Amino acid sequence: MEAQKETSQPANKTSTSGGDQEEQCCSNTSCENNEEQEPSSPKQGDFSDPVYKEIAIANGTINRMNKNELLAKCVELKLDTRGVKDVLKKRLKNYYKKQKLMHSPGAKGNSDVYFDYICVVDFEATCEENNPPDYLHEIIEFPMVLIDTHTLEIKMVDDAKPFNQVLKQAVSWLQKKELGRKYKYTFLTDGSWDMGKFLNTQCKLSRIKYPQFARKWINIRKSYGNFYKVARAQTKLICMLENLGMEYDGRPHCGLDDSRNIARIAIHMLKDGCQLRVNECLHSGEPRSVPISAPIEGAPAPKTPKKRD
Repeated sequence: MEAQKETSQPANKTSTSGGDQEEQCCSNTSCENNEEQEPSSPKQGDFSDPVYKEIAIANGTINRMNKNELLAKCVELKLDTRGVKDVLKKRLKNYYKKQKLMHSPGAKGNSDVYFDYICVVDFEATCEENNPPDYLHEIIEFPMVLIDTHTLEIKMVDDAKPFNQVLKQAVSWLQKKELGRKYKYTFLTDGSWDMGKFLNTQCKLSRIKYPQFARKWINIRKSYGNFYKVARAQTKLICMLENLGMEYDGRPHCGLDDSRNIARIAIHMLKDGCQLRVNECLHSGEPRSVPISAPIEGAPAPKTPKKRD
């Protein structure tokens, strides 16, 4: 979905991707300013079934493999061979973990995914060179890509209308998918700025309240860094694609193309065994980290935000 301002964009402005709120980010969920932490290791949890010892042994064997050995094992198991060494290790570990848990009635494994749908958004907004701290970014593209986490299919919608109209259309589109009612869903972004800065600022400019259904989201950069154990510098969109053995598809900084490529990364991570979960929320008008201990909740059913008083 693409939203175009009614007035033309000033010549000295370009687009870039990626005040106070009346309500807090979410009920029954605490927010912290720290990075999302890794889940407890099997030794710290209730993993008494012997299968977890077998998984640990398999992981140790994989850790000792060089890249050629990892590639050969992926070929043997008919797994995807794209990606850097650490990605291949994670893929093989997930494969063996699934196989072991599948054949162990006593082991209690988690479900493959937490949500039925993941909605990827990557706003494009106005900006100026050396933006001042108080610069007000206005959304000029509103793309939306929906991932069916069970089939790993991508659905999307694209249109060009003023922000208020396109937001209503987005809400209507999500409602037709019965998200938040029949299906559990959440949002996913490439960083914190899409929700914490762009959408937050645009809602103020449009004199509407920030939508409740977008108050929590998955920051894929954090999820990617934690899952594949890479430095923050390696979590930019192009770097993530390259590390997974993929190339950018489309025109960079086109909101819809960026969203599609972010969705491709998310699908690849799901295939590699990453259980994407909410790790950020909007709290008092600022993005905050959601701790790993927070309950896993889907976003509420989407509703068109009310106007500000």
